[in-house]
Amino acid sequence: MPEDKKNGKGDASSGASPDPNSKHPFASMEYQLNTASKRWLKKYRTEFSASSASLLSTLIAYPLDSIKSRMQAYNFKTSWTCARHTYNTEGVHGFWRGTLAPLASVTLVRTVSFSIYQRAKYSIDEWMYLASGTSPLEIANTRGALPTLSTMTCFGISGAAAGAAVTAIACPFELTKLSAQFSVLMANNKGSMSEPTARPNHLPQHGTLKTAMNLVKQRGPKGLYHGFQLHLLRDTTGTAIYFMSYESCKQLLANARGNSPTAPGAVALAGGFCGIASWACIYPLDVAKTKYQRNCLNAEEGQRPKMPTIHFFRRRMYRGLSVSMTRSAVINAVFFSVFEASKKRINNLEVDDL
Repeated sequence: MPEDKKNGKGDASSGASPDPNSKHPFASMEYQLNTASKRWLKKYRTEFSASSASLLSTLIAYPLDSIKSRMQAYNFKTSWTCARHTYNTEGVHGFWRGTLAPLASVTLVRTVSFSIYQRAKYSIDEWMYLASGTSPLEIANTRGALPTLSTMTCFGISGAAAGAAVTAIACPFELTKLSAQFSVLMANNKGSMSEPTARPNHLPQHGTLKTAMNLVKQRGPKGLYHGFQLHLLRDTTGTAIYFMSYESCKQLLANARGNSPTAPGAVALAGGFCGIASWACIYPLDVAKTKYQRNCLNAEEGQRPKMPTIHFFRRRMYRGLSVSMTRSAVINAVFFSVFEASKKRINNLEVDDL
């Protein structure tokens, strides 16, 4: 085999970037496309990494989210009772009922949230540097440095801004998801808070899109924003705690071992911890939001249910907390592991003339 053909075959099978000076008519075009794709990935690495990580982590943990929501809205005694009732009345499909809404919403919300958080983080860091002469982000990325009031303030404010900004997107999707999750329970119990009885033969089958269309048809576009105030309060507070916990825990775990803050072990543990910490703090807000939205879904057209009272440190307000914490630890450990690994891989791409 001639040497030039041998080399050409080897280049193609190895997946190496084409030579733009090659005589092949499509070599220059392919080279430009590869370069443009890498530039695009580098520019939008946060958004790409967040969206791909969200899809995977949401699919894995969705059954736990479904059990959590049902336990909040109805008086199931244990998570096992709730899971067994769901399986007996709706089958395996019941655990993934309404999956389309969170797959779309969580992916969109996380992508927008992380994009806003990254930009807010650097803006607030710049303001704090101008005001105090100290950069919180520089401290956070220094090996051996511990979290400080300035770093936690920077991460917390940035997280609160991201949480508040995405509520307008997240609220309709979450209400639609809850409507799909509760459709069987509401049909069998007419909104009763008692533990539902099994009626597997009369199951309403409504997809996510049809559920959303029915809500708009019955209640107008505003119907998709029932519980917006509680949702805003929950997401603003929860996202502030979420990012502050993640960044601070990642910094502590990495620096304790002399590693980079993006070391895989530190990322996974910090991801699991931030999910647990944020839910432990805001869970009563989430319960009140879920109950209020359930009451809105059950109410007659034109009626507005009474806003529930939020009680912290009352046992009944923490029903389903263990399931929610387990779900959150799993979903965030997976999410941040994939997110940080994806960002690293994209950052290591070589692009000429960057």
